[in-house]
Amino acid sequence: MWPSNSSSSCCHAFVLTGIPRLEAAHLWLSVPFTCIYVASLVGNCTILFVIRTDPSLHEPMYCFLSMLAISDIGLSLSTMPTVMSIFWADHREISFDACFAQACCIHSFSFLESSVLLAMAFDRYVAICYPLRYSSILTLARIGRIGLAALCRCLLAVLPSFFLLRRLPFCRSHVLSHAYCLHQDMIKLVCADATFNSMYALAVVILIVVLDPLLIVLSYIMICRTVASIASQRERLKVLNNCLSHVLAILILYIPMAGLSIVHRFGKHASPLVHVLMANTYLLVPPLLNPIIYSIKTKQIRRGILKVFTSRKSLP
Repeated sequence: MWPSNSSSSCCHAFVLTGIPRLEAAHLWLSVPFTCIYVASLVGNCTILFVIRTDPSLHEPMYCFLSMLAISDIGLSLSTMPTVMSIFWADHREISFDACFAQACCIHSFSFLESSVLLAMAFDRYVAICYPLRYSSILTLARIGRIGLAALCRCLLAVLPSFFLLRRLPFCRSHVLSHAYCLHQDMIKLVCADATFNSMYALAVVILIVVLDPLLIVLSYIMICRTVASIASQRERLKVLNNCLSHVLAILILYIPMAGLSIVHRFGKHASPLVHVLMANTYLLVPPLLNPIIYSIKTKQIRRGILKVFTSRKSLP
């Protein structure tokens, strides 16, 4: 039993939770979770290696894909230590500062992925609607500035909310609902008035989880208008097929992200399994599936991966 504390400085640790009602099976569940993490890290590192070593892939589209892979690697590495310590060693305690650091990393990389997907939508819009000006609009310097702006945007959205939360007292139960620390989970344990923190977090969600998809949809509306003006049906299908991998990446990120936000805000009486399932889907599925999607749907990436493996086999 954790004692009650009147200030956050008295709270030395939080207690993480694995999968409710399946504690006895955690050791067995560690196998699929380990496979997911290994596949995510290997897949995204392979994407980065292929893009880095193949000069033909040094183009804006693949620069943004590299950013997406980096955000996926960061997301996997942010959750892996606590998830694996729970499933492998049943170690559930995490220090106060470590929990805040992990939550900052998780939300930062998640929002960075959203920002990168928005940048990729802009890339597809320019490539399809202004193909002759594509190389002059998306120069390497401009891509670098877009990446820096995305990073700053995420940090400015995440850090103030955790700074505000850090100053509040945690005097209720210190047991969190997941195998990692999330802002929406930690704020439930505050015993002071956290209205301003909740409103700020809601504003961040609206700014990123709502605004980014709206801008992406707007870009695709303009893309579809341009595609509709193409006379050849074969060319229309070819252009739309080039956007399919990006559309799938959007769906596997935003659907679980929106679902988790809805469950945490309105599903107070939902089963703990629902919360755990939505959180794990939101944090584990995009890093796992993005490399697979882009490897299957992008011919240049697929060719680069095959080239890497065939060159390795041909070595003496």
